[in-house]
Amino acid sequence: MARSQASIPDPDALPGGCRYEPKWDGYRATVTSGELGVRIWSRRGTDMTEAFPELTAAAAQLPEGTVLDGEVVAWVGGRLDFDALQQRLSAGKKRRRALARDLQASLVLFDVLALAGEDVRVRPFDERRHMLEQLAASWRPPLTLSPMTVDVAEARGWFEDMAAAGIEGLVVKGAQQAYKPGERQWIKVKYRNITDVIVGAVIGPIERPKAVVVGNYVDGELRIVGRSTPLKPSVARSLGALLRPPIGEHPWPEFVSPGAVDRFNAGNDPVRLTLVDPVPAEISADVAQSHGVYRHGVRFVRLVTEPRS
Repeated sequence: MARSQASIPDPDALPGGCRYEPKWDGYRATVTSGELGVRIWSRRGTDMTEAFPELTAAAAQLPEGTVLDGEVVAWVGGRLDFDALQQRLSAGKKRRRALARDLQASLVLFDVLALAGEDVRVRPFDERRHMLEQLAASWRPPLTLSPMTVDVAEARGWFEDMAAAGIEGLVVKGAQQAYKPGERQWIKVKYRNITDVIVGAVIGPIERPKAVVVGNYVDGELRIVGRSTPLKPSVARSLGALLRPPIGEHPWPEFVSPGAVDRFNAGNDPVRLTLVDPVPAEISADVAQSHGVYRHGVRFVRLVTEPRS
């Protein structure tokens, strides 16, 4: 767990000094090696072992009594591809081996929780990192040691350069910090772009919207690509004064499925859209996308032009 921060912290911001790592876009995973073999678990407790046989086989080299913290990722065309992971996890038994060959995954590891049966979470991060590096000395892909740097200048370079490959930003840990599940002791800094979109609807009344629903034109069709985080009251008031009801037929329906505006919404009730006359806008968004759809809430920045009066 980590708390969000807008900027990269200074080297002395956390106990013992900061340690900077890439923030991977994949499935957070705990890897255990015990008497019954290797198991790979998601953060929510889903057993992913059978879905990623190539990772399970590679992790068999881990000593018994080892528990590691990491991320299952997939590279497609030189970029992290979250959709490929979802395809792997949802595949039936008959397709798993074919997908393991055609959509190979990797296991990026960045912390040690137990070694030789001993719980090492109470030890400082630098000690755990040293243990991890010793374990990783003989690793080969698809097992990968996540890079780490103490150099804030290098971390800033990673932050800018790795975004093109789908790296979400940075996770920053303190050299003297123990591993405390559930506590937001670390810092995450997400890379964000200012991007042009079309505001085609809002959630709530047009004069005081709670959030905006945004789209992009794909093959001449305006498609929903995400929704914003909740708008501040002052932003909602000023935005509501500029929005207008649709002029003529609108490309979106009045009701959409929850997943149309929030990819991870597990609800069943349709979401009601307050349709507006489509108007260009700018948003701030992170790099996590699936088929052009933003997986996380975007931040509304401003309208680019006023809608027709």
